[in-house]
Amino acid sequence: MTDTLPPASEGEPLDQFLCFSVYAAGLAFNRVYKPLLDRFGITYPQYLALVALRGADGQTVSALGAKLHLESNTLTPLIKRLEAAGLVTRTRDKQDERVVRLALTNAGRGLTDEALGCIPAAVLEATGMRPEELQALNHKLASLGAALRSDGAASGGSGG
Repeated sequence: MTDTLPPASEGEPLDQFLCFSVYAAGLAFNRVYKPLLDRFGITYPQYLALVALRGADGQTVSALGAKLHLESNTLTPLIKRLEAAGLVTRTRDKQDERVVRLALTNAGRGLTDEALGCIPAAVLEATGMRPEELQALNHKLASLGAALRSDGAASGGSGG
């Protein structure tokens, strides 16, 4: 990648950068999600953690971190806040006490089920896209993210 702009075309130069478009879309998603999640008293990363735990209780902190692409120094405080709110429990693994397993409480499961009952539809409506369009876009972005993570690991992770 170079530090120079691609050949100029009409419009804003930043709009020519895929990374900026993804970043701007992420900010727009945050604006859509915030009022939806405020109703439940959780943040977007907390919502993701709850949804991931809803899919498989008993997963380890490291497995959840891998799913969410979060380092432990970011994930641990997030989990502690969910635990303090009574939404998640942390227990030491019986075979290996160094391993911490996570599970939703009944309150956490109820909140997650309620959120999943309304948030995806509200986000879909906000996008103005059809479900199959979003599914195709999601697949492409997931593939892009995987490729970038793979390339970053192979090249030492330096970015620009």
